[in-house]
Amino acid sequence: MAYEVLARKWRPQRFADVQGQAHITQTLQHAIQRGRVGHAYLFVGSRGIGKTTSARIFAKALNCLSPATDADGRIEPCCACSSCKEIATGSCLDVLEIDGASNNGVENIRELRETVQYSPTNGRKYKIYIIDEVHMLTAGAWNALLKTLEEPPPHVKFLFATTEAHKVLPTILSRCQRFDLKRIPVPIIVKRLTEIAQKESVHVTEGALTIIARAAEGGMRDAQSAFDQMIAFCGGDDPGNPITEQDVTDVFGLTSHAELQRVAAAMLGNKPADVIDVIHALSDKGRNLERFYADMLTYLRNIMVCQVADSPAKVLDVSESELEELAAMGNGSRPEVVQRLVEGLLANDGSIRHTLNKRVFLEATFL
Repeated sequence: MAYEVLARKWRPQRFADVQGQAHITQTLQHAIQRGRVGHAYLFVGSRGIGKTTSARIFAKALNCLSPATDADGRIEPCCACSSCKEIATGSCLDVLEIDGASNNGVENIRELRETVQYSPTNGRKYKIYIIDEVHMLTAGAWNALLKTLEEPPPHVKFLFATTEAHKVLPTILSRCQRFDLKRIPVPIIVKRLTEIAQKESVHVTEGALTIIARAAEGGMRDAQSAFDQMIAFCGGDDPGNPITEQDVTDVFGLTSHAELQRVAAAMLGNKPADVIDVIHALSDKGRNLERFYADMLTYLRNIMVCQVADSPAKVLDVSESELEELAAMGNGSRPEVVQRLVEGLLANDGSIRHTLNKRVFLEATFL
């Protein structure tokens, strides 16, 4: 059997499986239960956080032949009936998933308008159109769709997904219910990757998963793809030799948590030799120095938040052990010093992208 990547194999199939988007999933569940389903929805957010997945699950729940309920009594697709299975495999004739980037012309929309009039088959309630990257549609295509979108037949639902809502025409936005998906916090991504690792019998340290989650920048799909790559590189089959943080930093050229901690301690303790040593080691290992600069700025910012916030755990996207470490570093430093460091790195944030010698830039700036 052909190998299926983790991002596809473990793609959420029910509302309960969607991570970090409860404000979206619960609203959609309540809309179905109360009979208040609109005719057009727009899912907005960065890549890999669940826009198209949420649309698919919504489509399954709308057309499910025997809907189930979760522990709280909210509706869920059964994922067992013929309709759910066909939607999951992309073979359902009544749920059409369209790529807005390659089907963005007026002719494509005219073909869509012709099919809208046909009723759904096999006892399904709705004919559903899922259009991904909908901001890629041309102005002519949008205008061709406008009347149908405003007054579609009762059996038609439109589900749009986009990473750039500002490119969608205001006349279209006003006809849709908009849902903005959040970036997924690091602890939630780590928890999900841990579950996948257990089911896949892969041995990996929490530190390795944390650095993968942090590098994904809020995207679950990016995190799962990176984890897939690490499994291919390291294996992780041996309990005595798990995938470690060092393995992740070596493969992706990232900076380890220990290296960030050492540089922060050196800057706060006024130890220029330690700063030079770490930058030298990172440069020799081929690390992404631009990413290191951004990570260092974030690390110092987290220390600053721990010093001034009443409840830093609510503000910071870090684990409990990291929070304790940040608080300890903050307690050993004066707030004005940390703030000055953050301001200094912010002032030069744009320069590192354009400098030819990033290593010298880092050394001069950090010193």
